[in-house]
Amino acid sequence: MTEKKPDKEILDAEIVEESPTAPVEVPEPDYSEGGVPSFDHVRDRIEQRYTTSLGSTELAGLGGKEDVASLDKKIADRDKAAKDKLAEIRRAMREQ
Repeated sequence: MTEKKPDKEILDAEIVEESPTAPVEVPEPDYSEGGVPSFDHVRDRIEQRYTTSLGSTELAGLGGKEDVASLDKKIADRDKAAKDKLAEIRRAMREQ
């Protein structure tokens, strides 16, 4: 009779749970170890807020050279010009 040999050696081992390690506290970029923001970080934040407010003002039409009423008039004029051009093209096609 042929005796079977195990393909792999069986190891008797104990499972050891890893002990939790405390997370390493890394200070945020642009901050000192004490949590104080750097001058460059503060300046960048102020500039970002300023440009955001400028953009919002422009989108609202409050601070630009043109107000909302003049922009609405330009849109209406453009739509009227488009309708007139379409009517002209349709007339030209009928005449052919």
